[in-house]
Amino acid sequence: MPLSDTDSPQTQPQNGSPSMAARFAGKVALITGASDRGIGGEIALRLASEGAAVATISRREPARLIKKLSRFKQGVVHTRGDITKSADIARAIDDCMEEFGKIDVVVNNAGTEVASSLENFSDEAWRALIEVNLNSAIAVTKAALPHLSEPGGVIVNIASALGLGGCTGFSVYSASKAGMIGFTQSLAWELAPKGIRVVAVAPGLVHTPMVHKHAEKLTPEIWSQIEACHPLGMGRPDDVAAAVAFLASSDARWITGVTLPLGWAQHYPLPTGQFMG
Repeated sequence: MPLSDTDSPQTQPQNGSPSMAARFAGKVALITGASDRGIGGEIALRLASEGAAVATISRREPARLIKKLSRFKQGVVHTRGDITKSADIARAIDDCMEEFGKIDVVVNNAGTEVASSLENFSDEAWRALIEVNLNSAIAVTKAALPHLSEPGGVIVNIASALGLGGCTGFSVYSASKAGMIGFTQSLAWELAPKGIRVVAVAPGLVHTPMVHKHAEKLTPEIWSQIEACHPLGMGRPDDVAAAVAFLASSDARWITGVTLPLGWAQHYPLPTGQFMG
């Protein structure tokens, strides 16, 4: 399964495509971890193309992404900050509220990944992974809740197929994403009386820099296993963005508490080969 330029994501919606429908006209989306390349940036572009104003927070300013988002008339605001720090989260919320006055959609996309056996994980490293992938999503959600539209607000968590099934070398990563799935399920019950929905997506392998760093190390045997558990092939960031846009839209108004697998199903075996560096 080669990683070629032809597999790279669409970064600009085409006129006349379904993504141009204004499902998010008048809405404001707050997205964590949006970058120039990757799932978060593609989600931001997709929601903006459907009418949403977009607020983003990430450690580095995604200059190319901000330039693309600025072409949409609804507006964009970026906060440079660390989502593991409560003060930075509060600043991002304040920036969004000052610019747009409300929040309708929260997308907890920020995440990191480390492949290692548990015995080789330092305490500092595995705690840091949980802090970014799970604790920060909880913190951002809690901070945004007082400002989230009710009814009609939506929280979308970006989980992973590895939160539903296991794979050698990803014990801590899987734990963080499984925690996000459990968070989604229980919070959905908690917020349903307010008319706020909570959903998640669990992508299989997606063509992103996070995945590409493993590509050169994988043997043909492991690639065969990857192909076997991805019957439609590896995904692209815009595949994830399309699913997020649906779940965050009014088209999914009767859907809450679910985690949608993307490109993979639980009865497909995940790779058992070594991914660890």
